[in-house]
Amino acid sequence: MASYRPRRSALYMPGSNLRALEKAKTLDVDCVVFDLEDAVAPEQKDLAREQIVDAVKEGGYGKRELVLRINGKGSSWEKDDICAGVEAGVDAILVPKVNSAADLQRIAHEMALNSAPKDLKIWAMMETPGAILNAASIAACGVDSEVPLSCLVVGTNDLAKETNAELAKGRAVMVPWLMTFIAAARFGGVDILDGVYNAFDDDQGFAEECQQGLKMGMDGKTLIHPRQISACHQAFSPTKEDVVRAQQICAAFERPENASAGVIKLDGEMVERLHAKMARRTLDIHEAIMARSES
Repeated sequence: MASYRPRRSALYMPGSNLRALEKAKTLDVDCVVFDLEDAVAPEQKDLAREQIVDAVKEGGYGKRELVLRINGKGSSWEKDDICAGVEAGVDAILVPKVNSAADLQRIAHEMALNSAPKDLKIWAMMETPGAILNAASIAACGVDSEVPLSCLVVGTNDLAKETNAELAKGRAVMVPWLMTFIAAARFGGVDILDGVYNAFDDDQGFAEECQQGLKMGMDGKTLIHPRQISACHQAFSPTKEDVVRAQQICAAFERPENASAGVIKLDGEMVERLHAKMARRTLDIHEAIMARSES
């Protein structure tokens, strides 16, 4: 069974909406992000937290990765949110408005105080000028044994708000920041998910932004509506052609005569061993997706 865990789609679900929490159990989404931050009004924070804990404990989410987005630094809810995440048994805590590695170190310390299990991961929202300037050191937490960072999540709406940049179709002004985050993620050995597409009834625009994120190197995309799931999976899943070619490349390098070869000729093309590593990753993704769909 492949060790890769698909994160093609991550759907935000407000913790205050009990029907949404139940609906998430039926959706073909890779990750469910239970939101206690932006999507929940201050007077509903405590209720939302309780509802999320009850829903996760009740079960029924299958192999979906369960993530809790907590309230941010300085809020009166943050510590209770972390405690709730540990109690519920979610897979990861999503930290909003991360500005530096110290922000993640502080969360990891708080998790430890709550006796969090070793497999409870941290996800980091990259949505501030600080995140842009400190992207590399934030992502480097991915190789820090004390900070279990496993994923970066781009927050394009907050990036626009915090920088006064225009969030327009094509996201041209944000491309340098997005690529900075992607480079940082690869440096730290963690996944990275693209920001949300706000016009959830614009199917063509959404598909185009998924393709943009894929070509940039994103591992998946955060979503705000269930109707976006199918197109998201189509974009971030290897095609049949991708899988066949990856199989051919891996098979070619596994032949005894190519055991020590750095470069081989395959179907009229020069293929390097680095392409074999890329092909293996494609097959890992494909196998993990197939295993998930069969469960």
